[in-house]
Amino acid sequence: MLELRPSYECCDTDLPPQSADARICSFECTFCAACADTVLLGKCPNCGGELVARPRRPAASLAKHPASTRRIVKPGGCAKAA
Repeated sequence: MLELRPSYECCDTDLPPQSADARICSFECTFCAACADTVLLGKCPNCGGELVARPRRPAASLAKHPASTRRIVKPGGCAKAA
């Protein structure tokens, strides 16, 4: 089950679990669409994997399986992908 992290790794902006703006890699590193598209160029800075739209959990399932409260933030933000 996806962790549904509560913030973006680069900019530490709050991320509601139902947001369509989240991008993740296969390890669930989580970034906003703006950082993913313009800074990271669709590539995860942690593993090099592809960043894709994070699926949204239906409200009924979210009540039973809530989003994580664990924030993961990259110190200094994210650098451009190489």
